[in-house]
Amino acid sequence: MVIIERILAAFAAYLACGVIFGLAFVVAGIHHIDPIARGSSIGFRVAVFPGVVAFWPLLLRRWARGVNEPPIERNPHRLGA
Repeated sequence: MVIIERILAAFAAYLACGVIFGLAFVVAGIHHIDPIARGSSIGFRVAVFPGVVAFWPLLLRRWARGVNEPPIERNPHRLGA
């Protein structure tokens, strides 16, 4: 039972950090890593919020590094072209 409680506590902490980061990111940071999102509607920001909460460590790293464009996809189709 203790293990389950610790796993749930870790998940709750991750989720809390994600919500805090997500609020700041959708208000002030989304246009820093994707210029197309500049001037986006509230509906768009609400739609991307769950994804931002889930992937907040990756987005935080991109925001902190100052990456301005989405990465170019690297898959066998693009590499073969």
